Amino acid sequence: MLVRRIWQQGGKFLLGSFRVNPVVWGIGEDQMERMLATPADAEIILKLYQLRTEAVMRQARAWVAGEFWPTTAEEYFAVYENPDDPHNPWLRQVLTYWEMAAAMVLHGAVSAELFVDCNGEGFFLLAKFAPILEAVRERNPLFLVKTSELVNRFSAASQRYEAVLKAVEARRKRMSAK
Repeated sequence: MLVRRIWQQGGKFLLGSFRVNPVVWGIGEDQMERMLATPADAEIILKLYQLRTEAVMRQARAWVAGEFWPTTAEEYFAVYENPDDPHNPWLRQVLTYWEMAAAMVLHGAVSAELFVDCNGEGFFLLAKFAPILEAVRERNPLFLVKTSELVNRFSAASQRYEAVLKAVEARRKRMSAK
């Protein structure tokens, strides 16, 4: 795990990063979550944002977030497992992008707190697929597992997810009322 610390030496405040084994050092997840973000963390967050603005990624995100609302695992797999479906690459691109981003946090490459503050779309996807999550995982056990782990491991992520989940449920009700 990468640890970031500020300490005072000779009247100056210094910022440092070093790798430690959290078990050996007794560092819990709550402490890891609250560590100060570094300029390197900010660069990763900005790069993640930049990647999201690429033209094909924007189209993929717009379709997955706005148009694709499967109500069953079968509807999900009709796109996910069908390479002839024109939306198949978009679905895969968006899901793997957010799973990769969550994995970066889980492996200590970027501050959890900064990531949660700056990114909500991964939590939106988890909330959107929540009604069919178990059924999808019966056939694809790795479906959104990194995002789920992020929510389970960090309280800020859990709080963000719960807020997004309420908004997604309200949106789903509005859509069904039409």
